[in-house]
Amino acid sequence: MGYEPSDILLVEDEPAHAELTKRAIRKARNTNRIHIVTDGEKAFDYLYNRGKYKDKVKYPTPGLILLDIKLPGIDGIEVLKKIKEDPKLKQIPVIMLTTSEREEDIVRSYEHYANSYLTKPVGFKEFEKKIMQIDFYWMILNKPPVL
Repeated sequence: MGYEPSDILLVEDEPAHAELTKRAIRKARNTNRIHIVTDGEKAFDYLYNRGKYKDKVKYPTPGLILLDIKLPGIDGIEVLKKIKEDPKLKQIPVIMLTTSEREEDIVRSYEHYANSYLTKPVGFKEFEKKIMQIDFYWMILNKPPVL
């Protein structure tokens, strides 16, 4: 399976949050492509190159997944579980990026091997700064495994 450390998969159902995240990542300029899907089923379609995502060149395995917990249908915890149980996907860093500050969500995320859990700030500038820090750390400083 191809591994593109400069590609990010954003799994976010809220269009405004997706757009803010995409804008902040682009502003950091450390990423080639940002792929956005709006629910858990589409995340699996992307990760397993099914349906409209079957072109592995156009939709490569991402180097980072930003995953919301509250998704329609299959929720973010279920997506996380499946990613971390799959030998071909489990090494991809998954950051839970969500509005939930519930202790239960935090604990469940780490129980299923999330690499990080971050809450979305309310203000745009604070949100942008947090996303740029995520991008810098995971796309520049972090040394990913060679698959």
